[in-house]
Amino acid sequence: MTNPHKGRTGLDRMMRATRYSMDGLRMAYLGEQAFRQEVWLAAVLLPLGLWLGRTWVETALLLGSVLLVLIVELLNSGIEAAIDRVSLELHDLSKRAKDLASAAVFLSLVLCAMVWLMALWQRLAGGS
Repeated sequence: MTNPHKGRTGLDRMMRATRYSMDGLRMAYLGEQAFRQEVWLAAVLLPLGLWLGRTWVETALLLGSVLLVLIVELLNSGIEAAIDRVSLELHDLSKRAKDLASAAVFLSLVLCAMVWLMALWQRLAGGS
């Protein structure tokens, strides 16, 4: 059995996918305080990363670590929405899914902080 919603191809599919993605970003920004805070942090860190990175690899790591936090937060929000859609009742599996998604956000933040602290330390220490 084929999915009738998967029949689009080419430019039409790309345009719709882009619109759905923009809808998701808008919903996350308006409905998720953590995502909103991370967007504002990214608005500061992304330009700073362009200045701080000395090579394209350093710049990519700085910018990528910030974008990874946003990506993982979006996935976390999606998991939470799906769990809440199924049931708002407290359940061990629902808690596990939400806690695991939250842990992924936490680890992405730790990674981001480590990358930025190492880059700042290298810059302040006068390293290459």
